Amino acid sequence: MTTPASRVALVTGGAGGIGAAVVAAFEAEGTRVAVLDRDERALAGAGGSFHVAADTTDPAAVASAVAEVVHRAGRLDVLVNCAGTATIAPALDIDLAGWSSTLAVNLTGSFVVARAVGRHLAAHGGGRIVTIASQAATVGLEGHVAYAASKAGLLGMTRTLALEWGPLGITVNTVSPTVVLTALARPNWENPKGGALKAQIPTGRFAEPDEVAAAVLYLASPAAAMVNGHDLVVDGGYTVR
Repeated sequence: MTTPASRVALVTGGAGGIGAAVVAAFEAEGTRVAVLDRDERALAGAGGSFHVAADTTDPAAVASAVAEVVHRAGRLDVLVNCAGTATIAPALDIDLAGWSSTLAVNLTGSFVVARAVGRHLAAHGGGRIVTIASQAATVGLEGHVAYAASKAGLLGMTRTLALEWGPLGITVNTVSPTVVLTALARPNWENPKGGALKAQIPTGRFAEPDEVAAAVLYLASPAAAMVNGHDLVVDGGYTVR
């Protein structure tokens, strides 16, 4: 059984937001972390043991990045898909470029990386794949048609990968948070709109990045070996209504 100190995790979108919190949580338990992000300037200030610049929607770049991680670290045990984007607009108004870019990064990019890492894990005894989805995958949110479609797609993708890859020793799960108060997101919700949404959450608050990271670490741990194809919701009870 691998221990945190012997594992290597790859975190996409790990240069900021939830991804950065996941990187920090892995490092705190002793796991070596490779951070993949397409923003080289953001990578310069990121945590992790080493950095790899790549666009997750580019299969060739991703394959090269995964190979580099394995070469530099000597192994790869865990993938966490955190890279994401959002075009927020009413369904009647959203332009197809915004729709396409959101689906490309959130859904296609997550699949491209999962497949590349999955091929490696399948050949080396298995591992863990965890993808950040959203409460928007389960309930409707106004103005989030592209984002919701991409995140709902992740749930379907994850269930299928869990079914196909479970026999290969790979568990595949998602974490679905409510609003997460990252440094970039916090100012967007400190207003009446944010207050109204918060009032609908039974716990009366939004999530902190380290709370989402804790859920990721559980699903990536040996303790979650029998958790496969599951969506772990971190939303204070918002979606139970």
